Amino acid sequence: MSTAVSSPLYAAIDLGSNSFHMLIVRHIDGSVQTMAKIKRKVRLANGLDIKNQLSQDAMQRGWDCLHLFAERLQDIPAENIRIVGTAALRSALNVDVFLQKANQILGHSIEIISGEEEAATIYKGVAHTSGGLGRRLVVDIGGASTELIIGQEFETQALISLSMGCVTWLDNYFHDRQLTQYNFDNAINAAKITLAPILEKYTQLGWDVCVGASGTVQALQEIMLAQGMDEVITLAKLKRLQKQAMLASHLEELEIDGLTLERALVFPSGLSILIAIFESLNIESMTLAGGALREGLAYEMISEMRQSDIRQRTINSVQKRYQVDVIYANQVAKTALQLFQQCNQESWVNEFQASYLLQSAAELHEIGLSIDFKKGGDHGAYLIQHLDLPGFTRSQKYLLAEWIRRYREQLSSLPEQHALSSQSSKRLLRILRLAVLLTHRRHIDLQPLAKLHADEDVLTLSINQKWLKSNPLTQAELELEANRQTDIGWPLIINLI
Repeated sequence: MSTAVSSPLYAAIDLGSNSFHMLIVRHIDGSVQTMAKIKRKVRLANGLDIKNQLSQDAMQRGWDCLHLFAERLQDIPAENIRIVGTAALRSALNVDVFLQKANQILGHSIEIISGEEEAATIYKGVAHTSGGLGRRLVVDIGGASTELIIGQEFETQALISLSMGCVTWLDNYFHDRQLTQYNFDNAINAAKITLAPILEKYTQLGWDVCVGASGTVQALQEIMLAQGMDEVITLAKLKRLQKQAMLASHLEELEIDGLTLERALVFPSGLSILIAIFESLNIESMTLAGGALREGLAYEMISEMRQSDIRQRTINSVQKRYQVDVIYANQVAKTALQLFQQCNQESWVNEFQASYLLQSAAELHEIGLSIDFKKGGDHGAYLIQHLDLPGFTRSQKYLLAEWIRRYREQLSSLPEQHALSSQSSKRLLRILRLAVLLTHRRHIDLQPLAKLHADEDVLTLSINQKWLKSNPLTQAELELEANRQTDIGWPLIINLI
């Protein structure tokens, strides 16, 4: 009788200036699966006095939290545990007093990492969990420090940790709890002064995408989605939220749709720092990263995960988990991309991420069949929306789900989404459906040669008449598909050659 062996667990603990976090994951089927996330507000930075001495109360809050964490660490191999302290513990002159007892409580040593090492590890967490082509700028606003990193794939090109954070800025610029223009201006200007020394270097390097990896950015995204906005953060939206915050005279009265009570206290200070970063670096837009410091610590411990194509790693893992026919999925993806290239004049679909989103949908379109055939599209859509998919943003997951919901048979217009323009998302769905129909015999040698031409929203599919005559089911399905697309205002013409 065989005995099942469970996948190994890993624990990454981040003793931050505002909160202590523990992330527990397991490595399975080529992916990292989150098993637990534990967070406690400890507010270490609040316990630092003007001489950088941690108060007894602050240390006690930290020790109380670590007693909770220690229980879970008992079940994890020592070599799979990494515990780091950041800005507040870096600054505390009496840190040894805290560490001596903390190490005893945990049964493991805490490592106080430098600002540069923190920035580098944050970047690894982002690189392992977030998509985006080209060079990326990563911003992480913590309780007592802010990290800014420029890198490409897994390599950093510039990194720095600045001494400003949402807790220290709260104490320095909102200490009277007044949400006035005066306080906001002071907080923003102070952040700009802190940023000034790095502006020339970072501006010269430049970046293609910008991602935020902090609780501040996560809170902002939750607010924007709750208020009906898309997930992309812009300066205009930040200014709008500043105006909403200033409607409350006192911090304790702050109420914004989508803002949790837990984040409310440090929200104005974090918002001020982010506004300063946007204005100083002329950032056009920012999205939320899939991970940061804790994820970077976890992935560093798992040597098998050190590869550069995050999205493909995610696709491969999901295909394996849901028993997708990979050979056929690749056939559909190849066909879809060929059709896309045939009709993709410069202005037809011009978003750079369009091709990899189409390819991803093709590679995953049958995952719902692992549950049931009849509603395979709906099951697939549910899975895509609720799975953790490193490398894809929330809006991209939503679009993939809605495409997969409609990959065969019944066709309806797509709902509003923010991953691509509505026109592009519609056009790529049409290509996905055609690719599935043309490959339905599930073998490359049994697939017809077809040519797709696009004239705005009018698609013409040219296909060999002799081949169709010997494949009457495909002919009937293509004719039905032409009627379905045309009936909802997407003209499709089948041209026999």
